[in-house]
Amino acid sequence: MSDLHIRCATLSDVDAVLQFWRGAAEGTSISDDPDGVARLIARDPEALLLATRDNLLVGTVIAGFDGWRCSAYRLAVHPDQRRQGIATALLRAAEQRFSALGGRRVDAMVLEANEQAHHAWAAAGYHREDHWRRWVKPL
Repeated sequence: MSDLHIRCATLSDVDAVLQFWRGAAEGTSISDDPDGVARLIARDPEALLLATRDNLLVGTVIAGFDGWRCSAYRLAVHPDQRRQGIATALLRAAEQRFSALGGRRVDAMVLEANEQAHHAWAAAGYHREDHWRRWVKPL
């Protein structure tokens, strides 16, 4: 994995990230547009972590921290690069960020129907909490 590099996204990465998510991520978010990703980077420049290999984007995770909760979103790995430790490396980087910020627990958003993701999160030591449900309201 020495050829894998993890770095924070910049505004120049917005289009590449959105294109990457269209092919590598499951589901979509209301914020999957240039303004949404740019707003994330402007608000918290260290939250969107990118994994690159040979200067190609191969993975992402959003490691958001609001001072209270550590939240992981958009863990995605290019389909041709899966099962090579990229998700593990991204989660390790996210967890290091959270620990440095004083975080105590990570909450992850994982689609119910994405069985492959369930295995990846479980392998990284995460477990499902069935007594919680997400409530949303678009603004």
